[in-house]
Amino acid sequence: MTRIKCCGMTRVEDALLAARLGADAIGVVLTARSKRRVALDQAASIVAAMPAFVTTVALFMDDDAELVQQVLRDVRPDLLQFHGDETDAWCQQFGQPFLKAVAMGEGAAALPALQAYPHARGLLLDGHGAGEAGGSGKTFDWSLIPPDMGARLILAGGLSPANVASAVREARPWAVDVASGVESSPGIKDPVRMAAFIQAVREADADR
Repeated sequence: MTRIKCCGMTRVEDALLAARLGADAIGVVLTARSKRRVALDQAASIVAAMPAFVTTVALFMDDDAELVQQVLRDVRPDLLQFHGDETDAWCQQFGQPFLKAVAMGEGAAALPALQAYPHARGLLLDGHGAGEAGGSGKTFDWSLIPPDMGARLILAGGLSPANVASAVREARPWAVDVASGVESSPGIKDPVRMAAFIQAVREADADR
């Protein structure tokens, strides 16, 4: 079964709805470089509201280690996710499981980065270019994905209710990650789109 992460949460009610609809994980963005950034107290409220077995993820992009430590202390997410130029060793320093985003908007030039993070629990392949923030709504060429990524593959980048079933069938990821594709505006989730997205993933799973 393909796991589903709904990212860029800014409201408790949106995160709770995602959980009720069947999302396996939700993400909150802490980096100042994102239009979906939330304050620490807001992130903490969202994380604290999540029911059992819904994984919470905190996102960063080339932020100071002090901010990451503060988020670990005050927000207490289950996973960290890094979107910038952070190295594998830098991500490891916090002693917390982490995901690393890879900017697949660079095409084949991005592929070496898939080998550069051996300690990441998962590699999130996103459609943005190097140095750009996630949540851009851009897709990338799914045929570039190596066939042997297995449980490390998290597919992101321009996914929506209209194309996620095709993405699941073609790329066969361990998980899919959506932000802009289920929003009415940046950070505000649309209930109908979220429900349609999750339903499309489940239908694609059933077809497999």
